[in-house]
Amino acid sequence: MDTDSGTGRARAVLTAGLRALGLALLALCGSLVLLVLTLVSLLLIPAGAGLITTPWVLAGVRAHADRRRLLAARWCGVRIPSAYRAVPAGAKPWTRTFRLLGDPAVRRDVRWLPVDAVAGFGTALVPAALVFCPLEGFALAFGLWRVFTDGTYVGWWYGFVPVSGQGSASLAGLLGVVLLVAAGFLTPALLRAHFLLTRAVLAPGRGELTERVRVLTQSRRDAVDASAAELRRIERDLHDGAQARLVAVGMDLGTVEALIERDPAKARELLARARRSSAEALGELRDLVRGVHPPVLAERGLGDAVRALALRSPVPTEVAVDIGGGRAAAPVESAAYFAVSEVLTNAVKHSGAGRIRVELRHREGMLRIAVTDDGGGGAVVGAGSGLSGVGRRLGTFDGVLAVSSPAGGPTVVTMEIPCVLS
Repeated sequence: MDTDSGTGRARAVLTAGLRALGLALLALCGSLVLLVLTLVSLLLIPAGAGLITTPWVLAGVRAHADRRRLLAARWCGVRIPSAYRAVPAGAKPWTRTFRLLGDPAVRRDVRWLPVDAVAGFGTALVPAALVFCPLEGFALAFGLWRVFTDGTYVGWWYGFVPVSGQGSASLAGLLGVVLLVAAGFLTPALLRAHFLLTRAVLAPGRGELTERVRVLTQSRRDAVDASAAELRRIERDLHDGAQARLVAVGMDLGTVEALIERDPAKARELLARARRSSAEALGELRDLVRGVHPPVLAERGLGDAVRALALRSPVPTEVAVDIGGGRAAAPVESAAYFAVSEVLTNAVKHSGAGRIRVELRHREGMLRIAVTDDGGGGAVVGAGSGLSGVGRRLGTFDGVLAVSSPAGGPTVVTMEIPCVLS
């Protein structure tokens, strides 16, 4: 039992070290590049070119920040609120640019970039160094010192230990042991400190409650608008589709009643047409019900409902489900289902993908969905895309959406919704 516990702890420390190393590279490269692009784009606004580039650059900054929010929640349980203001889909470049620049959340993202490139890089590099630097000390103790010196001069420094022969190399190995022990105790905490620093910059400050109320009010308004639009769609589909066909069936049956004795052949023809119309009306009603709440979702749960979506997709789609045997609340399942449906539809229509993969996971009270396609990339949140609607749908349940879609692909759309399975 102790051996299993020690192995599990060692694996957790190694995982934390690898994650910290990845975060250090992401902070140094990603944040630094985005900071330069942001500054250049802002300087180009007076010339007019910045009005076109700034929304795209700020969308990349937001995706970068959202990615860090997801990693913070998934790896260390640190929740970083996301409170962006909506921008009208049809807004002109000038309006869109200054709406974004006037958003406090966007300004926090931009302020976070230099902090992440410097302090974020440092707080991620330290735990990574604690895990991997001991390997250098062990290598020196086991003979690597001979590469740097013949034992007559100091050929290498390992920390504060000058390596000039086997004796000092053994001290380097001892220092490596000390660092490795320290890594076992400090690495997870230091990784969490990186995300706490990120939250300190990205999260709303003293006006958090006001901002939160504003976001919830906006989410409620979006939900009400979406419900009203859905109701109008249902009414329109009923009026133009099934209702019209049923009225036609009633008229045909009335004509049949009048013709059945004096023109049986015509009556039979009208009966056949009425039967076809009733079958088509039934099919339209089934499609309508499936669009409101798919029966497979109610009967068999989110995993099987997403598999059914994949079967209907014209692009080969692979589905991996790991949510146990529980079920989320019906509204959460419905939101997740229609979010996946919208993302799949976007991928089929716009990405040119030859293959799509959908992954569903539930870990530590968080439902995570990732949709990956091998298409041409270039997907963004906003600019009237369907992903904006997905973000609003998830925001109703305090969920988040992140999109990674570099030019040339692949595109990865990640969605997370806090929920408990029953």
